[in-house]
Amino acid sequence: MTKIPVAVQMYTLREESEKDFAGTLKKVAELGFDGVEFAGYGGLTAKEVKALLDEYGLQAAASHVPLEQLKNNLTGVIEEQKIIGSKYVVCPYLPPDCRREEDYQALIPFLNQTGETCLSEGITLCYHNHDFELERLSDGRTALETIFNDTYADNLHTELDVYWLTKAGEQPVEWMDRYKSRTPLIHLKDMTTDEEQFFAELGTGGVDIEAVLNKGKEAGVQWWVIEQDMSRLTPFESIEISMNYLKALQIK
Repeated sequence: MTKIPVAVQMYTLREESEKDFAGTLKKVAELGFDGVEFAGYGGLTAKEVKALLDEYGLQAAASHVPLEQLKNNLTGVIEEQKIIGSKYVVCPYLPPDCRREEDYQALIPFLNQTGETCLSEGITLCYHNHDFELERLSDGRTALETIFNDTYADNLHTELDVYWLTKAGEQPVEWMDRYKSRTPLIHLKDMTTDEEQFFAELGTGGVDIEAVLNKGKEAGVQWWVIEQDMSRLTPFESIEISMNYLKALQIK
């Protein structure tokens, strides 16, 4: 399997980052990660973040940016990405009051326009899924299909989350095949095999992680992103187990 760089989604380390953002980045580097996917910058400026990345030998894989910021401060968001060296901006989540069919239909032209603006500045806009986008709309398509099929391929790429796809009864590799020219980012997560379907460290649950990894090169994946939304271990213990799993497979 071709080695694709591995990042951690900093939301996993949100409590640690709040206490010591710089120290958290240092520990991430020590665990062997190539980069980080940001979910905020810990109150630091983009220039201060870039200095820390350089100091610890990390790259900015991508940045999760709330929808409201994309709507209200896109110029500032793009400028920050240029400073930290991130090539991907991700729309990470739709609030519950934005998930009606008419909301998705309104979202599509916004994503098209935002993606076009980002592209003109050398940035790629991606959309990160949960399980609620797998609900079907009136035409029989899932909301996620509608979002990707009704936007221009150049304007919107995917950040497929294999945990949420699996939880919704989908096969992640099928989605990677479907959008293989638009799949630069993949969230790697596992899921417990019991009824709770809780978040699990890679290799300890029921998601076919190896099938996803084997599909990476063909799908055009540029970054694997480990995320553990919640853990029964400490977050650092959790991501270390996941990283060791990738190392054992010689992915890292």
